[in-house]
Amino acid sequence: MNYFLTEEQQMIRDLARKIAEEKVAPRAAEFDEAEEFPWDLIKILAEAGLFGVWVPEEYGGLGGGVFEQCLVVEELSRACGAVAVSYAASALGGFPILLFGTDEQKRKYMPDIASGARLAAFALTEPDAGSDASNIRTTATRDGDYYILNGTKQWITSGGEAEIYTVIATVDPSRGARGMTAFVVEKGTPGFEFGKKEKKMGIRASATRELIFQDCRVPAANLLDREGKGFIVAMRTFDRTRPGVAAQAVGIAQGALDRAARYATERVQFGKRIAEFQAIEHMIADMATQVEAARALVYATARMIDAGERDFSKEASMAKVFASDVAMRVTTDAVQVFGGYGYMRDYPVEKMMRDAKITQIYEGTNQIQRSIIGSAVIKQAIRRASSTP
Repeated sequence: MNYFLTEEQQMIRDLARKIAEEKVAPRAAEFDEAEEFPWDLIKILAEAGLFGVWVPEEYGGLGGGVFEQCLVVEELSRACGAVAVSYAASALGGFPILLFGTDEQKRKYMPDIASGARLAAFALTEPDAGSDASNIRTTATRDGDYYILNGTKQWITSGGEAEIYTVIATVDPSRGARGMTAFVVEKGTPGFEFGKKEKKMGIRASATRELIFQDCRVPAANLLDREGKGFIVAMRTFDRTRPGVAAQAVGIAQGALDRAARYATERVQFGKRIAEFQAIEHMIADMATQVEAARALVYATARMIDAGERDFSKEASMAKVFASDVAMRVTTDAVQVFGGYGYMRDYPVEKMMRDAKITQIYEGTNQIQRSIIGSAVIKQAIRRASSTP
């Protein structure tokens, strides 16, 4: 479909596609097998200026928004979901600073994030606080001009590789969400260490580590917004980054569809190409329709956010849940089209199926997304009913 991209948006998409096809795709299996963080590819993306597509020009970016970020993530994901999330996670860590930071904080951190000179990461999840984000136990205790952080964060994307971390801690665990507070913590701060690197089903090249805070002294100047606003910082950040997860899902699904369709024209059984069998043809038709529907929802949501709409939590969740479910279905069908070959690591759809699964889980499981969507729809229905004479 023609989504009527501007000339600049077309250039961004085409550049990301060129890098994905020429630099990322040939090495995707290598990085997956080695579980190695793709630093050389990250540097290529940085040199191309792609880390700054969503950052305002005044902070060293290209002045785009969520939509431009989604274009890049989608193209990279067609080649490798792990490289894509290693790129996208820096926006997840950077958005809280852009949205809630002081001008001084923005000028200190955003230019390096925009240039890709330093990666950012976001730290919310803990062993006992996954879907229940308000249950975090990492504490922040005021001590003069500092806060002392103690606790452990779990499953942090780009943990250990990133240098700038947005960390959510609590100044008062008894207050639940109202005690949550956001800080910027730099790698190398005394008392801030990294735990084990996780071994994962998919996106293996992406680094996922524990963050350990033990009497970590963070300057009070690194507080984002004010005490007790950490939950709002996290949720408003997710509203802007969930479309990026959805774009990752669309890219993975599109990559699997491309390969399945090509394979169906090459594989011969019973004397003819399997693409000529109606069963395969209909599978590919359904896959293509689902991918395009997911893309349309993701693009519409990203444009809605960039247009300045104030409330888009429901739409961001819709994009994330629909696109990630599509990615799982499409990659599963792609493996089926490949048959026994699809189950082998020699063929990329096996990796794509593994990579797709995480899009249904991180930045809020799809069950949580459905609760957000359902709650919003019901509230809208109540408001309409109450306003009806």
